[in-house]
Amino acid sequence: MSARIVIHPPLGTGGRRVHIDGAILGLAHSDMDVVEFLRRAGLPDAESLLDDPQRVEWRGGQPHDYGGPSLSSA
Repeated sequence: MSARIVIHPPLGTGGRRVHIDGAILGLAHSDMDVVEFLRRAGLPDAESLLDDPQRVEWRGGQPHDYGGPSLSSA
């Protein structure tokens, strides 16, 4: 069976927790962060996996949205 990748909802401060088979990989602030975490976990084809619902579950929020504080000027 292939690895199950979970990208959790964006945090209020920005970023999304990334897990693979229950193990924490890190806090991603971009797709490139996710790709790097997955590459380090032994998945060199990680970029092609991000939109594969059989392998990646994006929880809460929109896929590829990492949240964060508003950048509006004061």
